[in-house]
Amino acid sequence: MTVDGQRYWRCGTCEATFLDPSQRPGLAEERAHYLTHENAVDDPGYRGFLAKLATPLLERLSPNANGLDFGCGPGPALAAMLREAGHKMALYDPAFAPDEAVLAEQFDFITCTEVLEHLHEPARVFDRLATMLRPGGWLGLMTSFQTDDARFATWSYRREPTHVVFYRQATLARIAETRGWRAEFPVKDVALMRMPADQDADSSAP
Repeated sequence: MTVDGQRYWRCGTCEATFLDPSQRPGLAEERAHYLTHENAVDDPGYRGFLAKLATPLLERLSPNANGLDFGCGPGPALAAMLREAGHKMALYDPAFAPDEAVLAEQFDFITCTEVLEHLHEPARVFDRLATMLRPGGWLGLMTSFQTDDARFATWSYRREPTHVVFYRQATLARIAETRGWRAEFPVKDVALMRMPADQDADSSAP
Protein backbone atom coordinates (compact mmCIF):
# COMPACT_ATOMS: atom_id res chain seq x y z
CA MET A 1 0.00 0.00 0.00
CA THR A 2 1.06 3.59 -0.56
CA VAL A 3 0.47 6.31 2.04
CA ASP A 4 1.59 9.93 1.63
CA GLY A 5 3.88 8.90 -1.20
CA GLN A 6 5.52 6.14 0.85
CA ARG A 7 5.29 2.50 -0.15
CA TYR A 8 4.72 -0.09 2.58
CA TRP A 9 4.88 -3.87 2.44
CA ARG A 10 3.50 -6.61 4.68
CA CYS A 11 5.47 -9.67 5.77
CA GLY A 12 3.40 -12.73 4.97
CA THR A 13 4.92 -14.69 7.84
CA CYS A 14 4.94 -12.35 10.86
CA GLU A 15 2.56 -9.56 9.67
CA ALA A 16 5.08 -6.75 10.19
CA THR A 17 4.50 -3.67 8.03
CA PHE A 18 7.65 -2.07 6.64
CA LEU A 19 8.65 0.88 4.52
CA ASP A 20 10.12 0.18 1.10
CA PRO A 21 13.94 -0.03 1.53
CA SER A 22 14.50 2.62 -1.12
CA GLN A 23 12.69 5.18 1.07
CA ARG A 24 14.47 4.57 4.36
CA PRO A 25 16.42 7.47 5.95
CA GLY A 26 20.18 7.25 6.44
CA LEU A 27 21.97 7.18 9.81
CA ALA A 28 22.88 10.88 9.68
CA GLU A 29 19.26 11.83 9.01
CA GLU A 30 18.08 9.59 11.85
CA ARG A 31 20.61 11.08 14.27
CA ALA A 32 19.66 14.66 13.35
CA HIS A 33 15.97 13.93 13.82
CA TYR A 34 16.48 12.13 17.12
CA LEU A 35 18.35 15.13 18.53
CA THR A 36 15.12 17.11 18.23
CA HIS A 37 13.56 14.86 20.89
CA GLU A 38 13.69 15.85 24.55
CA ASN A 39 14.53 12.63 26.40
CA ALA A 40 16.56 13.80 29.40
CA VAL A 41 17.85 11.18 31.84
CA ASP A 42 16.23 12.91 34.83
CA ASP A 43 12.92 13.83 33.15
CA PRO A 44 10.11 12.40 35.35
CA GLY A 45 7.70 12.11 32.43
CA TYR A 46 10.21 10.20 30.32
CA ARG A 47 11.04 7.93 33.23
CA GLY A 48 7.36 7.25 33.74
CA PHE A 49 7.07 6.26 30.09
CA LEU A 50 10.06 3.91 30.37
CA ALA A 51 8.65 2.38 33.55
CA LYS A 52 6.18 0.50 31.36
CA LEU A 53 9.10 -1.74 30.48
CA ALA A 54 11.32 -1.32 33.53
CA THR A 55 8.72 -2.33 36.12
CA PRO A 56 7.78 -5.78 34.73
CA LEU A 57 11.38 -6.47 33.70
CA LEU A 58 12.73 -5.73 37.18
CA GLU A 59 10.21 -8.19 38.62
CA ARG A 60 11.86 -10.94 36.58
CA LEU A 61 15.56 -10.13 36.97
CA SER A 62 17.90 -11.69 39.51
CA PRO A 63 19.83 -9.25 41.75
CA ASN A 64 22.96 -7.60 40.35
CA ALA A 65 22.24 -8.68 36.79
CA ASN A 66 24.39 -7.52 33.87
CA GLY A 67 22.43 -5.70 31.16
CA LEU A 68 22.74 -3.83 27.89
CA ASP A 69 20.61 -0.90 26.74
CA PHE A 70 20.64 -1.53 22.98
CA GLY A 71 19.76 1.63 21.07
CA CYS A 72 20.09 3.80 24.16
CA GLY A 73 19.88 7.15 22.33
CA PRO A 74 21.53 10.35 23.55
CA GLY A 75 19.83 10.25 26.96
CA PRO A 76 20.01 6.69 28.37
CA ALA A 77 17.38 7.14 31.07
CA LEU A 78 16.37 3.47 31.15
CA ALA A 79 19.96 2.42 31.83
CA ALA A 80 20.08 4.93 34.69
CA MET A 81 16.85 3.53 36.15
CA LEU A 82 18.15 -0.03 35.99
CA ARG A 83 21.48 0.97 37.55
CA GLU A 84 19.57 2.62 40.38
CA ALA A 85 17.80 -0.72 40.89
CA GLY A 86 21.20 -2.40 41.41
CA HIS A 87 22.03 -3.75 37.96
CA LYS A 88 25.13 -3.20 35.83
CA MET A 89 24.46 -1.57 32.47
CA ALA A 90 26.37 -1.24 29.21
CA LEU A 91 25.27 1.03 26.36
CA TYR A 92 25.13 0.67 22.60
CA ASP A 93 23.67 2.92 19.93
CA PRO A 94 24.95 3.21 16.34
CA ALA A 95 24.57 7.00 16.45
CA PHE A 96 25.23 7.94 20.09
CA ALA A 97 27.23 5.10 21.71
CA PRO A 98 28.80 3.25 18.77
CA ASP A 99 31.36 1.12 20.64
CA GLU A 100 30.81 -2.24 18.96
CA ALA A 101 33.07 -4.00 21.47
CA VAL A 102 30.05 -4.41 23.76
CA LEU A 103 28.33 -6.44 21.04
CA ALA A 104 30.89 -9.22 21.57
CA GLU A 105 29.88 -9.57 25.24
CA GLN A 106 27.09 -11.58 26.84
CA PHE A 107 24.40 -10.25 29.14
CA ASP A 108 21.71 -11.41 31.54
CA PHE A 109 19.25 -9.06 29.88
CA ILE A 110 19.02 -6.62 26.97
CA THR A 111 16.56 -3.75 26.60
CA CYS A 112 15.37 -2.13 23.36
CA THR A 113 12.96 0.74 23.98
CA GLU A 114 11.65 2.63 20.98
CA VAL A 115 14.30 0.92 18.85
CA LEU A 116 12.57 -1.85 16.90
CA GLU A 117 10.69 0.57 14.66
CA HIS A 118 14.03 1.98 13.40
CA LEU A 119 15.56 -1.34 12.34
CA HIS A 120 16.37 -1.79 8.66
CA GLU A 121 17.16 -5.51 9.13
CA PRO A 122 15.07 -6.68 12.10
CA ALA A 123 15.67 -10.42 11.64
CA ARG A 124 19.44 -9.95 11.59
CA VAL A 125 19.31 -7.80 14.73
CA PHE A 126 17.14 -10.30 16.61
CA ASP A 127 19.61 -13.05 15.69
CA ARG A 128 22.50 -10.89 16.90
CA LEU A 129 20.77 -10.13 20.19
CA ALA A 130 20.18 -13.83 20.75
CA THR A 131 23.93 -14.49 20.61
CA MET A 132 24.48 -11.79 23.24
CA LEU A 133 22.11 -13.22 25.84
CA ARG A 134 23.13 -15.83 28.37
CA PRO A 135 20.90 -18.91 28.75
CA GLY A 136 17.76 -17.88 30.58
CA GLY A 137 18.34 -14.21 29.71
CA TRP A 138 15.61 -11.66 29.07
CA LEU A 139 15.04 -9.41 26.07
CA GLY A 140 12.84 -6.42 26.96
CA LEU A 141 11.16 -4.66 24.03
CA MET A 142 8.95 -1.60 23.79
CA THR A 143 7.41 -0.21 20.59
CA SER A 144 3.92 0.96 19.67
CA PHE A 145 2.04 -2.06 18.39
CA GLN A 146 0.13 -1.69 15.16
CA THR A 147 -3.51 -2.69 15.46
CA ASP A 148 -5.75 -2.42 12.40
CA ASP A 149 -4.87 -1.26 8.90
CA ALA A 150 -7.76 1.19 8.77
CA ARG A 151 -5.95 3.62 11.07
CA PHE A 152 -2.46 3.10 9.66
CA ALA A 153 -2.56 6.10 7.31
CA THR A 154 -3.38 8.55 10.12
CA TRP A 155 -1.29 6.86 12.82
CA SER A 156 1.15 9.38 14.31
CA TYR A 157 3.72 6.64 14.91
CA ARG A 158 3.85 5.93 11.19
CA ARG A 159 4.42 9.59 10.47
CA GLU A 160 7.68 9.71 12.42
CA PRO A 161 10.24 9.99 9.58
CA THR A 162 12.71 7.54 11.13
CA HIS A 163 10.15 4.79 11.81
CA VAL A 164 10.44 2.18 9.07
CA VAL A 165 8.90 -1.03 10.46
CA PHE A 166 5.80 -1.63 12.57
CA TYR A 167 4.95 -4.68 14.65
CA ARG A 168 1.74 -6.21 15.87
CA GLN A 169 1.72 -8.16 19.12
CA ALA A 170 1.30 -11.22 16.91
CA THR A 171 4.48 -10.23 15.05
CA LEU A 172 6.59 -10.35 18.18
CA ALA A 173 4.91 -13.56 19.33
CA ARG A 174 5.86 -15.11 16.00
CA ILE A 175 9.45 -13.85 16.24
CA ALA A 176 9.74 -15.49 19.67
CA GLU A 177 8.07 -18.72 18.56
CA THR A 178 10.35 -19.25 15.56
CA ARG A 179 13.42 -18.85 17.78
CA GLY A 180 12.20 -21.01 20.66
CA TRP A 181 11.84 -18.08 23.08
CA ARG A 182 9.04 -17.54 25.57
CA ALA A 183 7.14 -14.28 25.02
CA GLU A 184 5.10 -12.34 27.57
CA PHE A 185 3.13 -9.14 27.03
CA PRO A 186 2.70 -7.65 30.52
CA VAL A 187 1.33 -4.29 29.36
CA LYS A 188 0.39 -2.61 26.09
CA ASP A 189 3.34 -2.09 23.70
CA VAL A 190 5.76 -4.13 25.82
CA ALA A 191 7.13 -7.60 25.12
CA LEU A 192 9.43 -9.61 27.38
CA MET A 193 11.15 -12.56 25.74
CA ARG A 194 13.14 -15.16 27.63
CA MET A 195 15.86 -17.28 26.08
CA PRO A 196 15.82 -20.96 27.01
CA ALA A 197 17.90 -21.78 30.09
CA ASP A 198 20.44 -24.61 29.98
CA GLN A 199 18.04 -26.90 31.81
CA ASP A 200 15.27 -26.04 29.32
CA ALA A 201 17.49 -27.14 26.45
CA ASP A 202 18.52 -30.28 28.33
CA SER A 203 14.92 -31.23 29.07
CA SER A 204 13.98 -30.98 25.39
CA ALA A 205 16.81 -33.25 24.27
CA PRO A 206 15.85 -36.78 23.15
